[in-house]
Amino acid sequence: MQKQVIEFGGEPVGIVIPDEDRLKFIAVKFHVIDLDERRFNSADEVRLAIRDLVRSRNLAPTAHV
Repeated sequence: MQKQVIEFGGEPVGIVIPDEDRLKFIAVKFHVIDLDERRFNSADEVRLAIRDLVRSRNLAPTAHV
């Protein structure tokens, strides 16, 4: 397997590359940087992690100053 582009909401947000029998995610967008360099079993697992990360940020309370 070669590198594969990972999209979220129709926008490329990173790539996965084979690494130690898994896939390493390389983020190219800031809103998914928390997942950068993490290893996953599949591209679908990466997409689920991105979805969960984005949802958790959308649900987090915002500080008003």
